Amino acid sequence: MASTSSHDPHARNQTRKATASGWIGSALEYYDFFIYATAASLIFPQIFFPKTDPKVAIIASLATYGVGYVARPIGAFFLGHWGDTHGRKMVLIVCMFLMGFSTVAVGLLPTYDQVGLWAPALLVALRLIQGFAVAGEISGASSMILEHAPFGRRGFFASFTLQGVQAGQILAAAVFLPLAHFMDKDAFNSWGWRIPFLLSFIVIVAGYIIRKEVDETPAFAEEGEHGELPKAPIVQAVKESWRDMLRVMCCSLMNVIPVVTTIFGAAYAVQPGYGIGFAADVYLWIPVMGNIVAVLVIPFVGNLADKIGRRIPIMVGAIVSGLLSFGYLYAISIHSVPMAIIFSLLMWGVVYQGYNAVFPSFYPEMFPTRTRVSGMAISQNLGTLVSALLPALFVSVAPPGATGIPMTIGAITLAICAVAAIAAWTARETYRVRMNDLGNADAVPVPKAEYDRLRAQAIASAKA
Repeated sequence: MASTSSHDPHARNQTRKATASGWIGSALEYYDFFIYATAASLIFPQIFFPKTDPKVAIIASLATYGVGYVARPIGAFFLGHWGDTHGRKMVLIVCMFLMGFSTVAVGLLPTYDQVGLWAPALLVALRLIQGFAVAGEISGASSMILEHAPFGRRGFFASFTLQGVQAGQILAAAVFLPLAHFMDKDAFNSWGWRIPFLLSFIVIVAGYIIRKEVDETPAFAEEGEHGELPKAPIVQAVKESWRDMLRVMCCSLMNVIPVVTTIFGAAYAVQPGYGIGFAADVYLWIPVMGNIVAVLVIPFVGNLADKIGRRIPIMVGAIVSGLLSFGYLYAISIHSVPMAIIFSLLMWGVVYQGYNAVFPSFYPEMFPTRTRVSGMAISQNLGTLVSALLPALFVSVAPPGATGIPMTIGAITLAICAVAAIAAWTARETYRVRMNDLGNADAVPVPKAEYDRLRAQAIASAKA
C-alpha cells in the first residue's frame, strides 16, 4: 500500500489538519467525559443518591463512573465496525455528536430529592451513552493521524491525540475550579455544578466544524479502491490478530493510574467519610497541574518513541508510575498538599506519559488497515473497562475508616502496572515497519540507518 510522500505539500497539510482534528476533538470529547468523573467524585454522592450512608453513596457514585466503561466495549463493537467500513472521519463525527448531547442532558437532570430513584437511573442511562460514544474516539483519532503521518514520525504525530485528552482534563477541572472556589456551597451543589455540562453544547458545534475539514486517510481510501474493506472487521480482527488484541487489553490496564489520581484519589482526599479533609477546590489543582506537565511532556515522549521504539517507554512508564502511586496516596493520607502535588507531577505528569504518549501509535500499528479501528477499539476498551471498575473496588477494600490505605491501593496498582509492562514486553516492535506491512507479524523492519535517513527527511520536510 503506497503512502503519499511526506514532501507533498497537500500531504503535509493533511497531516497537520488530521493532527489538529485529533487533538482538538479529543480535548473536547474528553472534557465531556472527565467533567462527569470530577462530578462523580465531588458532587454526585450528595445530590443523586441517598444521604443516609456516606460509604454507600460514594461507592454508588463511583460505580456510575464505571458504568460508562461497561458501555465502551459495546460502543467499540459498533463504532469500530463503522470506522473500518465507512471511514475514520465519519466515525469521529458520530462520536462527537453522541458525547455532546448526552453530556448536556446530564446538566439538565433532576436530583434524588426531586425524583427519587429516577435520578440515579437517568444518570446511569446517560453515562452509558457517554461510554458508547467515547469508545470510538481514541482508536478513530489515532488511526486517522497515524495513516496521515509520514514514516518515521508516526509516534510524534499520534501522541497529539493523547495530548488533547490531557488538555480536555485540564479544561474539565479548570471549569470546576472557579465555580467550586467562588460560588456559595449550597448554590454550587444546587445548580452551579450544571454549568460545565451545559457548556458541552459548544463541543457539538466546534467538533463538527473542525472534523469536517479533514480528508479521509490515504490508507483507508486505497483499501476501498481495491475492494479490500472487510464486511465483518471485528470477526477478521479476532481471527487474524487475537494475540495482539490480548496484548492491548493488558496494556490498557494502565488506566489504573488516572483512576488512582483523579477518581479514587479525589474521593479519598475530599469525601468526609475518609476524614482527610482536603478542600475540593484545592484538590482539583493536583490533577490539573499534573495534566499541564503531561501536555508538555507528551510530544517529547512521542518523538522519543520514534527514535528508540514503543516498548521501552511503555514498560518503564508502567513500572515506575506504579511505584510512585504509593507515595502519592501516602501524601494524601498525611494531608500534605505540597507532597501530593510533587508525586502527582512525577507519577501522572511525567512517568505515566511513557505509556500514555506512545500507545496511540503502538496500538494501531499492531493491526492492518482493514481492521485497525475495530482491533484497537475493542481490545483497548475491554482493558479500560476492567480498570474503570477499580474505584468502587478500591473503596470496598479500603473503605472510610480503614487503615493502611496507601499500601493496600498502591500494591494493587503496582501489580496491575506490572501486567501491562509484561504485555508490552511480549509485543513486537513496530516503529520501523512501513504502513503497508503494519499488522503483518512477518514484516521486516526497515534497517536502522535507512530508517534514520527517512525520518530526518520527514522532519526536514515538515519544517519546510
